[in-house]
Amino acid sequence: MTENEIGKIVIDAAVHVHRELGPGLLETVYEVILAHELRERGLGVERQVPVAIEYQGIKFDEGFRADIIVEQKVILELKAAAALSRKSTSSCSSISCDGRCPRNPRRASLQKERSGCSTDL
Repeated sequence: MTENEIGKIVIDAAVHVHRELGPGLLETVYEVILAHELRERGLGVERQVPVAIEYQGIKFDEGFRADIIVEQKVILELKAAAALSRKSTSSCSSISCDGRCPRNPRRASLQKERSGCSTDL
């Protein structure tokens, strides 16, 4: 399964979880439920995984902690907020589509095919 195929399943599951639970809960709640939902969809999921980094030839065992890693290919960093700011939506677009999708979700459907992004924002 490719990263794009995994991404489509992740986005579908995340939207499903959000519709079921609604806004306003702690990140941990969304993380636990999303991990469950992804497993139900047949994906391998790990939570709170330390990810090593290397800096100037020195390996640091815990450079950061990934909220969720799906199929050993896709890292999810979950955020829970009362409302999304312009900065938040830009960051999400950049992360989910490598900066190839338009920043304006209303224009995403019109430009998705030209941009190379395989997910709906």
